[in-house]
Amino acid sequence: MNFVSVRVITDDVARLVTFYERVTGVRASWSNDDFAELRTASATLAIGSARTVPLFAPGSARPADNHSVILEFLVDDVDSVYANLTGFVDDFVNEPTTMPWGNRALLFRDPDGNLVNFFTPVTPEAVEKFAR
Repeated sequence: MNFVSVRVITDDVARLVTFYERVTGVRASWSNDDFAELRTASATLAIGSARTVPLFAPGSARPADNHSVILEFLVDDVDSVYANLTGFVDDFVNEPTTMPWGNRALLFRDPDGNLVNFFTPVTPEAVEKFAR
C-alpha cells in the first residue's frame, strides 16, 4: 500500500485551487471543473467539488466541515513562508512556533476553514527524520 493523496471537498473548487497554488507555489492539474490536483514529490492534494460526493456515497462528505484533519507541508524556511503569506492568508492560527518535537510550525486556515500546517525541522533529530 502507498498513501498518495488527500482530497478536500469544497463548494468552490476554483477558489480553493487558487489559494493552494498561491501558498504552495505548485500549479494545479485540472481534470474538469469539479476536480484538480496539486502534485508534490511526496503526495498529492486533490480538490473536488461537492458535486462529486454522490459518485462515492451521497452525503458521505460535507464541504467546509473539517474539525479533525490538518494538512501538513514540509517547507525550507517556515519564517520566510510566513512573511510571504502575511497579507494573503486571512486566518493565521499561530505564527511560526518551535514545537516540542523539533519542527518550527505555522498553522493557518484555508478559505474553507481547513487547518494547514507549514513546518520546517529545526532540531538535529527532526532534520534527520525528514532528510531526503
